[in-house]
Amino acid sequence: MASTDQSLLDLTDKEIREKLSLWDRRTDAMAPLTEKQMDSVLDIRAAAETLSVPSELPIEDLCSLSSRSLQSPFTATVPASTEDVLLKGFQMLDMENDRIETAQQFFAWFAKLQANMDQDENAKYRKTRDDLNCYQEQCDAILKDVSAALEHLDSLQKQYLFVSNKTGTLHEACEQLLKEQSELVDLAESIQQKLSYFNELENINTKLNSPTLSVNSEGFIPMLSKLDDCIEYVSAHPNFKDYPVYLAKFKQCLSKAMHFMKIHIVNTMQNLTSQLTKRSLIEQIEQRAEKIPEYHQLLDEIHQCYLDQREQLLSPSITSTITDLTNQNSKDHCALVRSGCAFMVHVCQDEHQLYNEFFSKPTPKLDELLEKLCLSLYDVLRPLIIHIIHLETLSELCSILKNEMLEDHVHNNASQLGAFDAVVKQMLEDVQERLVYRTHIYIQTDITGYNPAPGDLAYPEKLEMMERIAQSLKEEQMKQMSQESMFSDVQLEDPDGRRNSNAGLSSRLQTSISPADLHGMWYPTVRRTLVCLSKLYRCIDRAVFQGLSQEALSACIQSLLKASDIILKNKTQIDGQLFLIKHLLIMREQIAPFHTDFAIKEISLDLKKTRGKIIKGGGNIGAVPKFFRLNSHNAILEFLLEGTPEIKEHYIDSKKDVDRHLKFSCEQFIQQQTQIFVGNLEEFLTKVAALKTMAIQGGPTYSLSQQPWAQPAKINDIVMATYRVMKSKLPSTLQSMSLYLANRDTEFILFKPVRNNIQQVFQRLLALLQEEYNGEDLQIIACPSMEQINLLLSVNK
Repeated sequence: MASTDQSLLDLTDKEIREKLSLWDRRTDAMAPLTEKQMDSVLDIRAAAETLSVPSELPIEDLCSLSSRSLQSPFTATVPASTEDVLLKGFQMLDMENDRIETAQQFFAWFAKLQANMDQDENAKYRKTRDDLNCYQEQCDAILKDVSAALEHLDSLQKQYLFVSNKTGTLHEACEQLLKEQSELVDLAESIQQKLSYFNELENINTKLNSPTLSVNSEGFIPMLSKLDDCIEYVSAHPNFKDYPVYLAKFKQCLSKAMHFMKIHIVNTMQNLTSQLTKRSLIEQIEQRAEKIPEYHQLLDEIHQCYLDQREQLLSPSITSTITDLTNQNSKDHCALVRSGCAFMVHVCQDEHQLYNEFFSKPTPKLDELLEKLCLSLYDVLRPLIIHIIHLETLSELCSILKNEMLEDHVHNNASQLGAFDAVVKQMLEDVQERLVYRTHIYIQTDITGYNPAPGDLAYPEKLEMMERIAQSLKEEQMKQMSQESMFSDVQLEDPDGRRNSNAGLSSRLQTSISPADLHGMWYPTVRRTLVCLSKLYRCIDRAVFQGLSQEALSACIQSLLKASDIILKNKTQIDGQLFLIKHLLIMREQIAPFHTDFAIKEISLDLKKTRGKIIKGGGNIGAVPKFFRLNSHNAILEFLLEGTPEIKEHYIDSKKDVDRHLKFSCEQFIQQQTQIFVGNLEEFLTKVAALKTMAIQGGPTYSLSQQPWAQPAKINDIVMATYRVMKSKLPSTLQSMSLYLANRDTEFILFKPVRNNIQQVFQRLLALLQEEYNGEDLQIIACPSMEQINLLLSVNK
């Protein structure tokens, strides 16, 4: 046994590990452990990992000892160095006299070792516990101090609440006193206000009893107003003390004041009457004024005095009335102009009538005065007119001034409204000038500068939508009328009556308006142009209207051309063409009622002759011209005598411009539609014509049937392709024309040249085929006859 132990000690660490691995190998283990033993080892290992090693025990020695002890825990004999280590470890544990010879001794040793380790580990916790106890004591002391402070604060709070309650009570008492004071002050003021009406009695009596009282004095009218207020107030409070006494005294004062006014007015009217009855004096002056210059001068002075007095009386009243009218119609310029002019018409008529009561001879100074008074209205209206931007308002103002004022009032009473006529004409000129200016801006911004929205160019979708709506309405109308017809059939047994009812039904259906003709479906620039022209037609002079209409129509045509190009690019060619034709037809139809010439004259200078004279008389460019040299051939004299620029006149007719664009659009539509339907045949006939021309001019003789491109089979392909195109595209073309134009006569007129061109092309082709090909070739070509072509064209009418 000793030899075995010695041999184990002599082994190296590597060999020891290799030997140890044999103890618990999977197969043929030398010292296998049971599952319970394995679990025990794992538990010990887990417990050992959580325990700290005593600091007094060197870890390296302990590990060496453990590894060697595990080799033979009960019987191993260790070397001297190892014994020293063990001895040192046992001494630290006070077990130097003990030896581990049995498992029981090992477990005892291990338990003691574990207890020491636990004790070392808990040392830091004990220290922490002591520190915490110290902290707890300090916290207890702090809590004691805080409790004492809280008690002091509680006492302070109770004292504060006591003082606050006392202060609040005092404050409420003060507020109540202030409130009572305010109520007393208001009551005193109310009493004083009520007493003021009663106290005024003494002041009124004093003024009425004054010997210097005059009805025309400045204080008389305010005294009357105060007396009226006092009577009204006392009458409204019959519950006041001494109400009857004071009311009677106030009525007595009122009677006295009315007596004074009556005396003054009666005296004044008597004086005026006596003066009016002395009109014969003025008549004598007027009679003598025609013969004696001094009387004429006297009459002028009397007229001037009369007019000065009238102006003094009228000016404040007219100014106040115009101000009131302006405030009442601040947002309605038309109502303001109408009411203001009507007011001035009455003023002019009344003044003429009053003048005729005093004088029998007219004077131009009266119209001067009335014109001056009318200018007060003009001065108010002109700043408003020059800031109006809406064409509708300006055109309505023109209508009011031109039709209602000048043609109605002034025309029917020219003698009395001469001054008013001059002012209204000046006002009308201002409105027309503003209207022309705003029209120029409107044409530039809303017609020339119009940017179409996607919905404005949604052709033909919007027309198709309106067509569907119109169709649904038509069906509903037919259904309703059929019900009415059935009802009439039940009520009326007369067959003639039923026929008349059906005739009325069909007539009503035939008069329905196509959606393409609706005003709201027009292109916006067309609608704006025509509305603008309709408002201008009766508002401005014919010459000015011609210039504006030419500008508006030119701008509208350009906008239509632009929109047509956009539709042509986004949709189809026929949509763009029919859109343009449709709106040009609308413009041509709508401008027809304007019985005016749409042509304007433009004057230009023709400088060709002048330029020739200057170049002829001058030298090279940059040199001194010869015409500055004074000689017999002086170029300046020649320029003055013979080289003056010529003035040329030319006319621009916007109506003819519409017709020209319409004609060009229709011709382009006819040409392109003809090209779509029979373009291949026209190309073939053109080749044949060129071949014949070459033969006539001396070229080689030809036989058309021998040409590769003129073989019967080739011609058959061209003819059949043309026929298929006509059969497939002709209905859609006619449907588009019906959708856009919505007028059978217009559609017939526009499509008739296309039909004629198609017929002529087939006639030329049939004549050529009869001339150049035999019967067998004609059967191969299989060209449709004219009857078939006419039938195809008639079916698609």
